[in-house]
Amino acid sequence: MIGVAPAVVAVPAVAAAMLLLGVGWVAGRRHARHGERAAGLDLGTPVERATFHTLHTASLAAPPLRAGLTEDAARKAARRLRSLLGTEALCLTDRESVLAWDGPGADHHQRRAMARVAVMLASGRSQSVRTECQRPECPLKWAVVAPLTGEDGVLGALVAYGSRESAVLVRAATEVARWVSVQLELSELDRSRTRLMEAEIKALRAQISPHFIFNSLAAIASFVRTDPERARELLLEFADFTRYSFRRHGDFTTLADELRSVQQYLALAGARFGDRLKVTLQVAPEVLPVALPFLCLQPLVENAVKHGLEDSTEDCRIAITARDAGAEAVITVEDNGVGMDPALLRRILAGEHGGSSGIGLPNVDERIRQVYGDAYGPVMETGVGAGMKVTLRIPKYHVGVHSSPSRQRPPRP
Repeated sequence: MIGVAPAVVAVPAVAAAMLLLGVGWVAGRRHARHGERAAGLDLGTPVERATFHTLHTASLAAPPLRAGLTEDAARKAARRLRSLLGTEALCLTDRESVLAWDGPGADHHQRRAMARVAVMLASGRSQSVRTECQRPECPLKWAVVAPLTGEDGVLGALVAYGSRESAVLVRAATEVARWVSVQLELSELDRSRTRLMEAEIKALRAQISPHFIFNSLAAIASFVRTDPERARELLLEFADFTRYSFRRHGDFTTLADELRSVQQYLALAGARFGDRLKVTLQVAPEVLPVALPFLCLQPLVENAVKHGLEDSTEDCRIAITARDAGAEAVITVEDNGVGMDPALLRRILAGEHGGSSGIGLPNVDERIRQVYGDAYGPVMETGVGAGMKVTLRIPKYHVGVHSSPSRQRPPRP
């Protein structure tokens, strides 16, 4: 079994939760006043109820923030954060403007909020200032401005408004701002992961385009005069395959779409190699809707064709199976080609040997591990002269893995 475990980036989410517990009593005191024990029901002590309320409110505020510091995310999170702190009003800003305001006073305080944020941006530290509001009916007399940070420094601010100066509010607002910053860092990691996957798919497409397109068009051209109908069918297969391979929507697809692309690839390879290519395909219907990373099967089949046909003079037998295994779909691609030294395969997967295998196998290995974790890394069995068998275990349901809608080509005329 061959596998490479990439570095794991750890985000201090547990530490963020502990910070929340540190400010939980602020919301808890407010909540406890209205949380008298219902008749005959044990709802826990006031501290237990306050802790639950704090964590529950934080869990509701977290999902919008994972989208980044945007106007829509700030609007959805501001009300939860204000409830968490128990303040009269609260606003979230970026470095240029107020993104969201929750509570009274927006009509006259929002205009002056960015002036206070500018002072905080200059120092990078929390500020407690008097609002200098002259309206006697307005409860917003003090403001705590706390920085929201990310990988690129200070991204914006959390501004909490109270009726009086309070050291407790300063500490609470600062801790909540740190927790918000952790959520923003997680959103940056999500975007980095997405950019990395897009870069890897682009690299894989770059490998496909020159070599495969040239050979496919040459094979199609050989049938133009001798068998025009087959040339037409192959040209349609080529158009479908390239349309799918170079599509620009979605990181994930369905097993059905991926297998359809593989069949088109094999049809084009068959036109080039003729009867030397023999393919067996066995697929359980119940696994066809399973979502999986885009272009993760075609490189495995291309590798099988290369080592079974291009590197050998014998007939190439490729067996592709997809079976149901409870919560997982198990997919195997096996060939009877020349195989390779397992030590060489390890170096290829580690990126230490470019060789003629290109980037296909390492690309698939890396993307599968990124999406599902190291436990789901491809299992590759090979030996010199023994062919190769690659096994993928794909969870049927995984957080964040959703196939993009398939864009089918219109029926052939």
